[in-house]
Amino acid sequence: MAVDRSHEYMVGLIHELRKLPKETEWVEFKHNNAKPSDIGEYISALANSAALRGKVTAFMVWGIDDDTHEIIGTTFKPSSTKVGNEELENWLLRLLEPKIGFRFSEIDIEGKKLVLLEVNAAFRHPVRFQNQKFIRVGSYKKRLVDFPEIERDLWRVFDQVPFEKGIAAERVSDIDVLGLIDYSLYFDLLGLPVPDGHTAILEALENDDLIQPCEAGQWNITNLGAVLFAKNLDNFSGLKRKAVRVVHYKGKGRIHTIREQMGGKGYAEGFDGLIDYIMALVPSNEMIENGFRKSAAMFPEIAVRELTANALIHQDFSVSGAGPMVEIFDDRIEITNPGEPLVDTQRFVDTPPRSRNESLASLMRRLGICEERGSGIDKVIFEVELFQLPAPLFETYEGFTRTVLFAHRPLSEMDKADRLRASYLHACLKYVMRDYLTNASLRERFGIDEKNKATASRYIREAVENSMIKPFNPEAAKKQMKYVPHWA
Repeated sequence: MAVDRSHEYMVGLIHELRKLPKETEWVEFKHNNAKPSDIGEYISALANSAALRGKVTAFMVWGIDDDTHEIIGTTFKPSSTKVGNEELENWLLRLLEPKIGFRFSEIDIEGKKLVLLEVNAAFRHPVRFQNQKFIRVGSYKKRLVDFPEIERDLWRVFDQVPFEKGIAAERVSDIDVLGLIDYSLYFDLLGLPVPDGHTAILEALENDDLIQPCEAGQWNITNLGAVLFAKNLDNFSGLKRKAVRVVHYKGKGRIHTIREQMGGKGYAEGFDGLIDYIMALVPSNEMIENGFRKSAAMFPEIAVRELTANALIHQDFSVSGAGPMVEIFDDRIEITNPGEPLVDTQRFVDTPPRSRNESLASLMRRLGICEERGSGIDKVIFEVELFQLPAPLFETYEGFTRTVLFAHRPLSEMDKADRLRASYLHACLKYVMRDYLTNASLRERFGIDEKNKATASRYIREAVENSMIKPFNPEAAKKQMKYVPHWA
């Protein structure tokens, strides 16, 4: 079941907007004025005003008289409008920051052509067009910088409304809620029987903030409810780009794509299937065990599962048009999510994670999708060491975070950066276990024979000289030396 976007629904929506006594901060009527730069400014103004007024969507309609709200038709046709050689929608999206969701629809009513522009409310940041922020003051479009008190109110709204409490779909009937949300999976993951009757089911969903009651016995589906339990994220215009994308490449680069798949279900709905799909694509290593040849996945599933869950939980949902991505190469997996981490990447192991999306993180833990708070990265490092893999790499760039899991490489093929990273994370793991890095523990980590203690000593010395680790007991005899991370 999809959110209704039929012609009948769109006509009904326009008639509802026409019933408004006058233009509001979140609705604008036009005849033929369709100057591209004006449209961009209106998108900024409407998105910001919708957020300020607690609306999910703002609207602009061409073909409606501004004063009488009578249908007069328009000659504006966005599907064929270009700015230079660029299509209008692409041009607008390129100049908007953040890249807010919007949609044009061309509709016939009473034999006249109308155009409806739907604009998603701003989230976390005011929307700018060509580096200028706009707002609606009454029925007028103004620069936000000229109204500092309104801008303060807008930022206050952003601070008070987390992503999870935002609305993914509004004014939805009981039946449509149960058609859009996989409520049976919700109860199954919590180990609870499905209650008898719609009323009890809806009450349970409401208690976990998956839905909210609104007027006339209808419901709003929250972002939390949709992003976790949507049967199809495409049914929620603001979230469909948040589905997980999996890309499998041939070789070590991005030149040749073997396959690519974009998930369509909510994260709870599709998580197990996502992990199964990733692990089926991961290359296998052959090994001999008890005289029998067997295949084993190149990467530990627990590590893949936890890092994928982290990418979902810690992403910045305000980054429009981008979602989590898993890329599989012959020698590594790269897991990327929009948004920079709130914790220094060097402190991922020991610092309890801070998430932009605490309600999402909490519910995913209750559902058993990811580890308890603070234990996930510890477990990743433990599994990587158990598999004798190179240490994972945690990277942050402007606007996104990436974790890289590397396939097995002999110690002789690891470079200095690999050894330093592995020694540091080994010290971090030992530290959170109330233990210490020692020559013996590092030999075990790298698979170094006891007779080659000097090799482990050299790696420890490298890590100390590069300020990755430091002696815990610097006065002790050399054989009794213990080490901790540099920040301990």
